[in-house]
Amino acid sequence: MNFELSTMRTLLFLFAFGFVASVANAQSASKIGYADVDYIFSQMPEFKQIDSDLQSLQNQLKKNLEAKGAEFQRKVAEYQQNAGTMLDAVRQNTERELQQLQANLEKMQQDAQAEVQKKQTLLMEPVYAKVGKAIEDVAKENAFTFILNQQIGGLDVILYGEPSADISDLVLKKMGVTPTTAPATPKN
Repeated sequence: MNFELSTMRTLLFLFAFGFVASVANAQSASKIGYADVDYIFSQMPEFKQIDSDLQSLQNQLKKNLEAKGAEFQRKVAEYQQNAGTMLDAVRQNTERELQQLQANLEKMQQDAQAEVQKKQTLLMEPVYAKVGKAIEDVAKENAFTFILNQQIGGLDVILYGEPSADISDLVLKKMGVTPTTAPATPKN
């Protein structure tokens, strides 16, 4: 989950730097606004449901991993207890079995992470599209030439911004969401 968001934020950050450079050369009549996309997401009921769905999936996968891990640990303990009395062939066979179980457990962990990332992507795509469309509509309705993201990956992109240029609440209202908390304001 975090990997995909951090990758997206990094790309947006690079885009924002290039954008700011091009804005410096733009006409002075350009109207620039900003939005706090993380704030917008946090206010959306869809996002809260997605977070709940992902937590449920993660908990289910965690239980499965814990059960397999406990089985592995039980077999390791059994092996350690009986290793001294085992025939060489039985000991070697048990060691191979334990190595295979450990490899299976590691693969299961990797598969679980991939499954969560895939599910997150599947669930978030429509939310990204909805927010993007609402930002575009608000920008057009309010004659903004550019809209920047306030933060990307925890880094401030907007170092100063007039509160009147923050369209975050307008975007939420456009999507039919009543904001419950104020967005973070850029540092002055």
